[in-house]
Parts: sequence; structure tokens; C-alpha cells
Amino acid sequence: MKIVVSDPLTPLKEFTAARIAIGRAGTSIPMKETLQFKLAHAHARDAVYSVLDVEGLVSSLKTLNLPLLHLQSKALSRHKYLKRPDHGRQLDEASEQQLKDYNHGYDIAIVIADGLSAEAVNENAFDLLKILVPKLQSAKLKIAPLCLVEQGRVAVGDDIGFGLNAKLSLILIGERPGLSAADSMGAYLTFGPKPGLTDESRNCISNIRPQGLKAKPAADKIFYLIMEAFKRKLSGVGLKDDLAIGALGH
Repeated sequence: MKIVVSDPLTPLKEFTAARIAIGRAGTSIPMKETLQFKLAHAHARDAVYSVLDVEGLVSSLKTLNLPLLHLQSKALSRHKYLKRPDHGRQLDEASEQQLKDYNHGYDIAIVIADGLSAEAVNENAFDLLKILVPKLQSAKLKIAPLCLVEQGRVAVGDDIGFGLNAKLSLILIGERPGLSAADSMGAYLTFGPKPGLTDESRNCISNIRPQGLKAKPAADKIFYLIMEAFKRKLSGVGLKDDLAIGALGH
């Protein structure tokens, strides 16, 4: 009979969903933790293959009273999306044509893409935008039509921002699922978006979800970075997050 040995780090589990202090049974992991690991792995796999709730998102986003464009990357299937990351960074021809009809010049283009967890976007995107959009409007920023992209990766936001002639692009996208969070959404913003930019040109706010960075503090942080980007005319490694944690209401 194996004896389950507890872990002295167990009290720290109160502060994180990470897989710490799992204990041991002899030289093995306890059965309960083994089963929880398999369950978390299954949730992560399901998240990668989850589907954007286009109908539900369109219904919710309409309440923001902004035009909405439904776009598609060059990755026409999930299989192609996972095998060809470059296809997920570019729009297909029909989507590029849609942008030409709205190429009037804007301050900010907001993009919502499935990324590696459509589930995260389905659950978190609207809750964030219903707080963020009024803040942007109160700052007198001209917002482009909202863009909902299927099979999109982070860089597609820069292509869309460029296509809409926007000064700044913001993309909300499902993050790669981990074994403690399959519903985490990230936000990436780029000042002066254009095709070919790489990660050092963007600022990222990650782990946006009810059990991580909640919608209100996430919206406050994104708004702060956007205003700083316009003030300094840059984003990425040159733009530092100096917003005090206390200002986010933690």
C-alpha cells in the first residue's frame, strides 16, 4: 500500500492555479493528480479545436453600435491553421477587398480573432470591449469597424490596421492553452501597424479571464497603453507599462 505524502508548498496553492504541491504516492504522482492532469490536457486540446461563436459574438458586439466586419485568414481550415502559421497572419482576398471599402483612416482598429483558443474569445472578448470601447470614445478616438477574424494569428491585426489606414491596431486573441487555463485571452497593440512587423513592435497584456486579469483592470491597462502609445508615437519594447498596480483596483 502506497502512502500519499503531502507537499510543504500546499499553502501556496491558494494563490495560483498552476500545478504545484501535487504530493506523491511512493515514487509516483497520486492518482487524483494524475486524473486531474489528464483532464486539464483534454481541456487544452479541446480549446485549440474550439470554434468561434460568430453568431453570439456578432449579437453582443452589435450593442456597441459600431460597424462589424466578418473576415477570414488565408488558413481556410483548422488543420491548415496549425500547419501553416503564416497563413493565419494574412487575410484571404475576399477579406482584403472588404477592408478597401472602409479604408477611410481611423485612430484605432479593433480585431477579435480565435487564435489558439476560440473558447477564450467567446467568453472574454465582449466583457472587455463593453468597458474599453466607451473609454476610447470618451477620449475622442475614431474607431474603425470591429473586425471578427476566423483562423487568425496575432500579426493579422497589423495587416488589418494597415488595410483600414488606422494609426493603431488592437487584437484580442485566444492564447495557447496551458494545463491550468484553457480560457485565457491576450491583447496585443501596435502603433503604426503594417505587414511584416514582429513581436518587439507590440505590447501584450495576457491572461485576461475571470480567474486571471479580470475585464475591468484589463480594459484600464489596455486604455492606458493606448493613450501612451499615441502620446509617444510608438509601441513595443519602447513603450513601458508604468501604470501603478493600485490604479487597476487590485
